[in-house]
Amino acid sequence: MPEFLTLLPPDEAREKLFSHLPKPEIASELIEVPSSLNRISAEDIHAPHPLPDFRRSTVDGFAVQAKDTFGASDSLPAYLNLAGEVPMGAAPKSELEPGHCMTIHTGGMLPEGANAVVMMEYTQSAREGELEIYKSAAEGENVIRIGEDVAQGQLVQAKGTLMRPAEIGGLLALGLTELRVAKKVRVGLISSGDEVIPPEESPRPGQVRDINSHTLAALVTKSGAEPVQYGIVEDTFEALHDTAAEALSECDLVIITAGSSASTRDMTADVINKLGGPGVLVHGINTRPGKPTILGVCDGKAVIGLPGNPVSALVNGYLFVVPLIEKLLGANPRPKATVQAKLTVNLPSQSGREDWWPVRLVSPSPSRSPKGVLREGAGGEVLEAEPIFGKSNLIFSLAAADGLLRISPDATGLSAGEMVEVLLV
Repeated sequence: MPEFLTLLPPDEAREKLFSHLPKPEIASELIEVPSSLNRISAEDIHAPHPLPDFRRSTVDGFAVQAKDTFGASDSLPAYLNLAGEVPMGAAPKSELEPGHCMTIHTGGMLPEGANAVVMMEYTQSAREGELEIYKSAAEGENVIRIGEDVAQGQLVQAKGTLMRPAEIGGLLALGLTELRVAKKVRVGLISSGDEVIPPEESPRPGQVRDINSHTLAALVTKSGAEPVQYGIVEDTFEALHDTAAEALSECDLVIITAGSSASTRDMTADVINKLGGPGVLVHGINTRPGKPTILGVCDGKAVIGLPGNPVSALVNGYLFVVPLIEKLLGANPRPKATVQAKLTVNLPSQSGREDWWPVRLVSPSPSRSPKGVLREGAGGEVLEAEPIFGKSNLIFSLAAADGLLRISPDATGLSAGEMVEVLLV
């Protein structure tokens, strides 16, 4: 296979794949906003009204006219007449007159005539119906103005936005209960190999349980797409071709695990070339793990061949499958979550090759935080990145990791004590 020895850097390989795909036609569907978590919006959303649509207090205190408090201090308090209380969830019953104040709670609607709120702790009752104020308030202090969050007609959410809890809350605050989102991309998953058996079976000597299709299915689901399992296919060209052709006809993207190396028994590349043009675009990525990865396009749909080793398959799923799903969903580019950490040991690397190491993030203090919670060390000290050493067929080397560390192809390694960027997974 001549393509196998032409190794491309991951970024260049990904761009080559994308350049051979047609511009995606984003199909959409209307769903309830509370059910839209991790979906991609398929429409621009403009605010139907300002938010908030009335002036409200940000604290518990007293609504005042700011000029009535000017010069107030501990030694020379201002005295205002108490004119009642603003009811929660309702408009004030009267306008605030000069020289008066009203009790107001957080979120309460400011009465007409008021333009500031004095916090409760800067006041005390002088006598019945009268309030002492020990701190002056500037106009607008402790008040949210009409439209301070969003103005009427403002673009609050662009097409292609990833729906997170904040986006869901924002739309509901505007009274928007339905949203048009991109339909989930269907990703066909195929495992190949005579030695591969379902996870629920007991392996005989030489057999291994299929985990790749399930770890990749979880990654696909996490990325907002729908995994479609096509099972384990025997090591024959006809069986793999027929299953891949079925998956290609029913899905937007097809992933085949195993069968991607240069072995004569590995026919994934040949199958891809037979499924449609232009076929295999890249056979071999200049990275570790995952060198034998195959990227192809068959009649406008991407087909990816990933190595059978679980770590290689999952790491290259992050590098190629996730960005491809985002492209097919029309998602706006977003920075990936990373953290800075200090490398604990020297890491060697081959110049010209991009390496990805699983690492564990730990606090340098004796008391270490549990995996999945740590973001900075106790007391704010710098985190440490401990590489997890293991071969690419050892899935628990990746299960124990908090993230992936990239060694660029122009480096010959990284030194202990060096600050590195870790991609959280």
